[in-house]
Amino acid sequence: MASKIFFLFLLFLAHPHPRALVNGDASLIKRTCKNTKFYNLCFSSLKSDPTSPNADPKGLAMIMIGIGMTNATSTSSYLSSKVLSPTNNTTLKRVLKECADKYSYAGDALQASVQDLANEAYDYAYMHILAAKDYPNACHNAFKRYPGLVYPLDLARREDGLKHICDVAMGIIDNLDW
Repeated sequence: MASKIFFLFLLFLAHPHPRALVNGDASLIKRTCKNTKFYNLCFSSLKSDPTSPNADPKGLAMIMIGIGMTNATSTSSYLSSKVLSPTNNTTLKRVLKECADKYSYAGDALQASVQDLANEAYDYAYMHILAAKDYPNACHNAFKRYPGLVYPLDLARREDGLKHICDVAMGIIDNLDW
């Protein structure tokens, strides 16, 4: 029960109201984001989060993981809704269901990384984020197994988004004191 409340709290943090854009600790955010592959994504995400002014580097990693969880959950829901769309293509429905499951697993892996970070098990947190980053590949590969299926452009964008968010979170964790 406590983990569900914590998860909902992270989802709330990942979806700030537009008026909640804050100044944040720009210096810490800049230093932190310089050590990631996607500086602009890192900086804009952390700068717009209302909890960032009081966050230490581990807290900034948690914020990025929360954003990743939101992305994975949203993509899983999006794919699940596509499965319910009227179509006679049972292969497409099967692949969409498989993809929805993969993104759900990515969300689960990111949730596990939050607990790992809380326990200062940074190596396990990194491993779970790496797993979350890889789940979209399984979805993409599912489409490749069926030459008649086209990988949707919107799904490709969501895949890249989750992978980039995970890269940012791993970059932040790389610089924590292990």
